[in-house]
Amino acid sequence: MSVEPRKIRLLMHLRKSGITDTRVLGAIERIPREVFVPQAFHDQAYEDMALPIGLGQTISQPLIVARMTQALEVTERHKVLEIGTGSGYQASVLAKLCRRVYTIERHKPLLDVAMQRLLDMRIHNVTAKAGDGTKGWPEQAPFERIIVTAAHGGTEPPEALVDQLAVGGLMVIPMGTERRNQKVMRYRRTEEGIEREELWPVRFVPLLPDGQQEPASKAAGSR
Repeated sequence: MSVEPRKIRLLMHLRKSGITDTRVLGAIERIPREVFVPQAFHDQAYEDMALPIGLGQTISQPLIVARMTQALEVTERHKVLEIGTGSGYQASVLAKLCRRVYTIERHKPLLDVAMQRLLDMRIHNVTAKAGDGTKGWPEQAPFERIIVTAAHGGTEPPEALVDQLAVGGLMVIPMGTERRNQKVMRYRRTEEGIEREELWPVRFVPLLPDGQQEPASKAAGSR
């Protein structure tokens, strides 16, 4: 099947922007991003920009998806936990790269639509539930990889997620309360403890526990 020109342009842009992992590029090439955005935005599906998906949430710009996926260093043996299903786009990319994805979304209407999309695309290695992502998924822990697609406002990542990270595992998570000061962090669990690495600045919607409302002003990045 031929790759349409606008997707080719996007892939070239990702390569020029530092995405060197050919598996990540291949997954993005195989996933039709237009499926994950409202009909009104199909003409912008392969632009490098975040787009609204409803309920005040957005689908991240492709470069953010590619960067976070590349930073996660996923292999086909890994079990991955995703916090913030959103449109399902990030989960679908991960599904092409790992053994199984477990994904949690606090907005059940978004989750229902996302999972129907994945079923329609015959992606069967994603398991989902609606709930509080800050609590993780202890019944399925430990996870070799954890990715969070919303910004955590604390100085440290949620304790439950750290506890559910396998030894040798990686967690990629945006951190920061002020959206102008958010940064993607990478945490690695070792036998001795947790190593941390600052990656790049971002703007994400906030990671909120159940019962807490989003602020009126939304950040630009999400799922």
